[in-house]
Amino acid sequence: MKFKLLIMMLGLLLAMPGFTSANVQTPNDSEKQAEKRTVPGSQDKEEDKESEECDCEKQKHSHKDWQAKMAEREQKLLAWVDQYTPDKKAEWTQVLAEKKELRTKWLSPENAQKREKWKQEKMAKIQELKKQLDEGKITKEEFVQKAHGGKAMGHWKTYHELKAAVEAKNDKQAAVLLNKLLEQSKQHNEKIKAMVAE
Repeated sequence: MKFKLLIMMLGLLLAMPGFTSANVQTPNDSEKQAEKRTVPGSQDKEEDKESEECDCEKQKHSHKDWQAKMAEREQKLLAWVDQYTPDKKAEWTQVLAEKKELRTKWLSPENAQKREKWKQEKMAKIQELKKQLDEGKITKEEFVQKAHGGKAMGHWKTYHELKAAVEAKNDKQAAVLLNKLLEQSKQHNEKIKAMVAE
């Protein structure tokens, strides 16, 4: 009986960090976000985009869902390339093919050790940032920025800006953002190449 109680207590102790970190968002933040979504023409959409990009703690991600979402985004992207920058179609096709190839290499069993090392370093960094957040040394915004590596999420921001430009039928801005996203995608590929080569 004591052994079962001990096992249950141990399980509860191990689960507690997951329960406490599952909802980092304060009620005030969620109220502000709800207001922004209901106020038409809200100028401060940057924070909404960040919360849309980084609600990792709230969502349960499925690898299949992620792959389907990425394939859908790639198709949208290629359609936009056809419409706004058709002269860059071959370059985009090459960059996207390289991205898939690099992802396959990175996820291959031979790179499992590198991935594990990278994951441990990333988790250690996040734990340190979480500690600083809990101690009040950094804000939640700084936590999100540093946890995602600052400019590492730039391509997601650009993608959302591009999507908004397409929806607003701003052809000139869409073309500019597609070119910017192409450069960011090339940089991202180089980063993954370096990680695979380490």
